[in-house]
Amino acid sequence: MEHQVLTLFQLNALVSDILEQGMPYSYWVEAELAEIHESRGHAYLDLIQTDGNGTQGAPVARAQARCWRNVWLQLNPYFQRITSQPLHAGMKLMLQVHPQFHPLYGFSWIVTDINPEYTLGDMARKRMAIIQQLKDEGVYDLQKELPLPLFTQRIAIVSAAGAAGYGDFCRQLHDNTYGFAFTTELFEATMQGEQVESTVIDALNRINLRIDEFDVVVIIRGGGATADLSGFDTLLLAENVANFPLPVITGIGHDRDESILDMIAHTRVKTPTAAAAFLIDHLREVDERIDYARQAIAAYIDNRMQREKQRLAQLTQLIPLLPQQRLLRARHHIDLCSQRINAALRQIIDSRQHRLSTIEVQLKGYDPTLLLRRGYSITLKNGKAVTHVSQLDSGDTIETRLLGGTALSTVTHLTPDNEQKKRKKQTKS
Repeated sequence: MEHQVLTLFQLNALVSDILEQGMPYSYWVEAELAEIHESRGHAYLDLIQTDGNGTQGAPVARAQARCWRNVWLQLNPYFQRITSQPLHAGMKLMLQVHPQFHPLYGFSWIVTDINPEYTLGDMARKRMAIIQQLKDEGVYDLQKELPLPLFTQRIAIVSAAGAAGYGDFCRQLHDNTYGFAFTTELFEATMQGEQVESTVIDALNRINLRIDEFDVVVIIRGGGATADLSGFDTLLLAENVANFPLPVITGIGHDRDESILDMIAHTRVKTPTAAAAFLIDHLREVDERIDYARQAIAAYIDNRMQREKQRLAQLTQLIPLLPQQRLLRARHHIDLCSQRINAALRQIIDSRQHRLSTIEVQLKGYDPTLLLRRGYSITLKNGKAVTHVSQLDSGDTIETRLLGGTALSTVTHLTPDNEQKKRKKQTKS
């Protein structure tokens, strides 16, 4: 039996015919967008389905899909208008597709429609889950509890260097009509696409290393795709902003929807220029408060001076009477003090004289001349008085002072008294 041999083109064409006959209809399918890119106006999508175990679930199905230019030019703007975001990796999509097997390019699902409400619902569910987690962690309102410094003039800016919104912000801030001085420093970050989360967090980390040099952080964007806010709806970025020690103001250029970053920030405004206006108005309010305080202080001082002038005027009327009254009281006080001083001095003098008399009598009793007159003598050895025989040895030269003169003698013999002899015997025994 001979077998029919087909060319590859014939075989692929046969597969194409079978698919067209066996699956002639379009199908709505739910899938996750793993990757998307455009070429020559056509969109090429990589679709995936995971096992459902979180964002890192294992893939259980994968397919390629194409959306031709004539359809893509209608679907893409409509999708962005409804969801406020472009199609990007990680989105859940509901697509209307039909199969196509091209003899040259192989199999692909051809996209004919996209349901943006399905994606919008999935985005809303993810947003609500992130918001709830932030509340469960107790960080949702941390930024709003931070006080905005009175003099908020040192601004750290997180933005793309070439963004039009960054330039608008700086011009409006520095060219304010009040002449307020602001200092700004840019910490560059990517403000759309997949790099938003990582680059903004990196900018915040760099600011945190110099935290004492700034009063507030402003996150702004402008000049890019206004619909692309997906990078500002991540849990990690929200947690970093919520826990940041300085107030964070957002002006990421979107009028209708509010990103999670806007919700978690200290203050949310619509545009970069609105952020500049907010800072200028804040400083203007502080200046008005200072001016009000200045006026209040001046009014208080003026009122106090008026009261003091009135008091001085009243005192001036009393001046003619005051010196005479005060002079009489002073003279009376001086007379009393003089009497008290004289009495005290007399008492002190009498006391001191009595004490001197007593001391004089006592000193006379200790006069050595009196002892000599009574027949006593004073014996000295080496200029010191000898009070006991034990102080002398045989051969010592001693000086004896008598009434009328002094005699020198040499000790040749010592005779202790009976009491001293008794003590020596007791010591020997």
